[in-house]
Amino acid sequence: MKTIKILLYYPANEIAKPITYHLIKDYDLEVNILHADISLNKVGKLILDIRGEDDKLEEALNYIESEGVQYKLFNRTIIWQEDNCVHCGACTAVCPSGALEMNREDWSLTFDKEKCLVCELCVKACPLNVMNVSV
Repeated sequence: MKTIKILLYYPANEIAKPITYHLIKDYDLEVNILHADISLNKVGKLILDIRGEDDKLEEALNYIESEGVQYKLFNRTIIWQEDNCVHCGACTAVCPSGALEMNREDWSLTFDKEKCLVCELCVKACPLNVMNVSV
């Protein structure tokens, strides 16, 4: 079993298609919606973790394309150099998923890689450049 992180771009005319339903039912995949920005008659974005067998994942990606929905695979990860971090919290202000948060007890930064959307906003926001993207 393999897990991939994917961003789906829905054109306005394709927004009503039940893509996630078919991923689960037809391809026997586990789908976890991490972030959604979808409105009727507008362009939509959906970020998912999809888990399944390699061949089923490949078939599912072909299905997504055939439905007129574009996708981008997240092949990168955010690397936090915790030892050099001063825990200022600047990155938390731009993190849309809540992967970066301040611990309210000791005001230290916490990073949940599972929630991370790899949007790279934290990399730009960090004044000490302790947030980086893997190559």
